[in-house]
Amino acid sequence: MRWLVPFLFLWIHWEVFAQLENELGKPLAEISVKELDQVSLDTREQIYASNLQGDIFLFDASGKQLNYFSPARQAKLSQLEAAWSVTIFSFSEDLQEYRILDRFLNPIAERNFLDASVNLPKAATLGNNNIVWVWDESDLSLKRMDYLRNLILDIQPLNLITSVKSLQITALKEYKNRLFALIPNEGVLVFDNQGNLLLDLKLPKVEKLSLYKDYLLWLENGTLMGYNLSQQSVENIQALDTPEGSYVLLGQTKLLLVNAEKIEVYSIPDTLKNLQ
Repeated sequence: MRWLVPFLFLWIHWEVFAQLENELGKPLAEISVKELDQVSLDTREQIYASNLQGDIFLFDASGKQLNYFSPARQAKLSQLEAAWSVTIFSFSEDLQEYRILDRFLNPIAERNFLDASVNLPKAATLGNNNIVWVWDESDLSLKRMDYLRNLILDIQPLNLITSVKSLQITALKEYKNRLFALIPNEGVLVFDNQGNLLLDLKLPKVEKLSLYKDYLLWLENGTLMGYNLSQQSVENIQALDTPEGSYVLLGQTKLLLVNAEKIEVYSIPDTLKNLQ
């Protein structure tokens, strides 16, 4: 029976490896972009990706490139947001500009934040009803703008309403009438659609604003973690065999695993589909 012990060890080891390998299954598609930077999904499961020069590529869920946009003034994008139905938003901190494009990557509007008296924009995103949210580090305030009129509607001085030690917001995202602000190594601030603070989440491992159903998701030591916004609790959702430095983005039916210069497309696993 001595042969049984090493056999069982090898069998268990193989089972564990197979389980990890098949957590997400085989990718439906793999997309490579040289100098890959920002990635976003729209409601049609189309994938938008930018490179370090600010060029934007449009792919379908099978990995086929559908379109391409290259701006006249090239610079790294700080944010690329495609979650809205008909508009794509990009923001460059280097140029202090934001651009709104249609879903075919035709420019609709291009604005310089300085024209609206935003002196040091560090993060920006598109909101509902022609709104642009911007984090202005010059006066530590969150500003809500009407982009059609290029007019500031509200100013919220965050240093007066939060206890966060380092107000270095690097990303904003509006989701289900709430605004999420990412502060690396600190956590996430959650606001209502008027800019009033709702939650100050101490989640230092969150590196990207990835939201699905009522969860804020992130990868931690190869495990997909989630913060349940309704229950206000952290949950261990699923073990994933992912390369270091990866992050996930979720659409309606597709999950993107983004790392280095490659985007892998998967169907959303049942573990996530079954989340309430």
